[in-house]
Amino acid sequence: MFRRREPVPFAFVAEAERYRSNVTPPPRDRASRSEIAGRTLVGLTVAAGLIGALLFGIPSLETGPQHKPHTQQSEANAGR
Repeated sequence: MFRRREPVPFAFVAEAERYRSNVTPPPRDRASRSEIAGRTLVGLTVAAGLIGALLFGIPSLETGPQHKPHTQQSEANAGR
């Protein structure tokens, strides 16, 4: 890295890449049971929606019929 040529009023601004704080952040609050249950239900709902979309969407993505096409014969052709 290159050094700045102009003077910087604060030393920590010039050395911001090396700056490490000695202040620890406060501990995070633990999630309550209702919050965990809500997050789980939202996750399950999203997963069920994706699975349902796949189940309903896969038949429309298939190409061509999978069984033999049924040919009909008219009565006029059957009498000959």
